[in-house]
Amino acid sequence: TTAVERMMSARPILTRVTTARDVICGMKDNLLLHAGPPIDCEQMSGPMRGAVIGGLIFEGLAKDEAAAVGMVKAGEIEFSPCHEHSSVGPMAGVITASMKVYEVENVTHGNKAYCNLNEGYGKVLRYGAYSDEVIAKLRWMNNVMGPIMADALAARENGIDIRALLAESLHM
Repeated sequence: TTAVERMMSARPILTRVTTARDVICGMKDNLLLHAGPPIDCEQMSGPMRGAVIGGLIFEGLAKDEAAAVGMVKAGEIEFSPCHEHSSVGPMAGVITASMKVYEVENVTHGNKAYCNLNEGYGKVLRYGAYSDEVIAKLRWMNNVMGPIMADALAARENGIDIRALLAESLHM
């Protein structure tokens, strides 16, 4: 009953787009957040391992697949479930320190949550793809789309009411 009451009274507001390392508690350059429970890289699915490789290339920590795999095997990279950092995991993908993230604030209860920007369909990091075109799209999202979205949200005095959008979509 308490859980349902909290969900029903929640008022999630999309407040800004910002950089993961600046807002996600405990985020650091060699930490990759992932969906699901705690897991060692060897136990990760193929798509999640691909997302790890792509995330390390995107961050500039590794120049290619071999370097990324080497860093993981050497223990240079840490992994943690998104839910332990007030974040939502992108399917089999990862959240890295410099990725732009949405910040949603529950103005009723005062908590905040984060999610990285959706890449759309096709070859995407959350499906384990990490080709040059995937990395280029991630960089465009971070350097062009993210700042434009951040400016648009900053221009709105009260953010975007997610609950109102959900209610409207259910009626449609």
